[in-house]
Amino acid sequence: MGQYNFKLPDLGEGLVEAEIADIHVKVGEMVTEDQPLIDMMTDKATVEMPSPVDGKILSISGNLGEMIAVGSVMVVLEVEGEGNVDGEPVKAEAVVEVSAPVKADEPVAKITPATPVAPVLSGATSEKPLTSPAVRRRALEEDVDLTRVSGSGPAGRISHQDLDDFIAAGGRVGQPSHQKRTAIEEIPVIGIRRKIAERMELSKRSIPHYSYVEEVDVTEVEKLRLFLNDNRTEDQPKLSILPFIMMATLKGMEKFPECNSHYDPAHSLVRRFSGVHLGIASQTPNGLMVPVVSHAETRDIWDMATEMMRVSSAARAGKAKRNELSGSTVTITSLGKIGGIVTTPVINYPEVCIIGVNKIVPRPMVMGGTDIKIRQMMNLSSSFDHRVVDGYVAAELIQFIKGVLEQPATLFM
Repeated sequence: MGQYNFKLPDLGEGLVEAEIADIHVKVGEMVTEDQPLIDMMTDKATVEMPSPVDGKILSISGNLGEMIAVGSVMVVLEVEGEGNVDGEPVKAEAVVEVSAPVKADEPVAKITPATPVAPVLSGATSEKPLTSPAVRRRALEEDVDLTRVSGSGPAGRISHQDLDDFIAAGGRVGQPSHQKRTAIEEIPVIGIRRKIAERMELSKRSIPHYSYVEEVDVTEVEKLRLFLNDNRTEDQPKLSILPFIMMATLKGMEKFPECNSHYDPAHSLVRRFSGVHLGIASQTPNGLMVPVVSHAETRDIWDMATEMMRVSSAARAGKAKRNELSGSTVTITSLGKIGGIVTTPVINYPEVCIIGVNKIVPRPMVMGGTDIKIRQMMNLSSSFDHRVVDGYVAAELIQFIKGVLEQPATLFM
């Protein structure tokens, strides 16, 4: 029998370390070649590390949330043959076993036990309560513990009204007491949650945000969306409102190229991109991710929708590639039906613009000066890096997107 040291390989892009996001195996377990062992997370993506050989797990280096340097041994396996290690092999019985694997998005809780304290009600006493036989009989029939009833009479005597008030408040012998909750749950911020926290902190600390909100009448574009869905072919996806907003944003970036850029404060440099790579902020089981629809300028609305669904599904399934989660030049974020009236989206660093989509609601609107009609209305809540995008330019961009969406024929002109 030999020993095989499985080291963290070079994950590309000049990375020197990665974080342990998930551990799929435990010490002593038999594994087969290509069986997932550990998930390692970089700044761009989570990468699954499959076993290079068949063997038995002898040791696992590190715990969830720890950083492992490229080239360091992650897992030691016992294998048939000589393995890849010279010298004294690690013995399985001498290895301290790593705790059972825990999903990176599942909190590891440490709970401080609380000592239950029963509430003491006014007038309650361990002695026999002072009351009439009729009240005692009623309390027995109603399954009420009279020691828990506050008496309002002389010396705390319990009346029929006191009993009625206690029952009306939900009091019963079997009723759970309202105990103080003093437990504190400590949840380590690791994996993708830590990366999200770091990116949000970097964005808010580094970027002076300027927000702009405008309402958009999407009645006509909604009619067009329904028409296109009714007439789509079998190979075409069903359209939501997002592909239309993506197309409107694409046109906006072409007209206002300063918004389709990254800002590099270290070199006082703005990088404007000729191609438009649309990030679509998506909620996944592992947290917020931004899959990218690259080169939106080359796509029609059907292709836009297809690619958006593909990369978003890959992100939710944890199978998105690194290049599908990086390189966006502008981001669109939407909470769908729970999108609220107004949001204040945080810019996806180092971008300078994020378009926030709120929910569509029917509202009465004044049309033509006198007519009141019910229209489908939606707010766009957007944020800009005020170092790069002036407030007036930001307003012009959103007004341009508004105009395109309200006259949807211009999306295709």
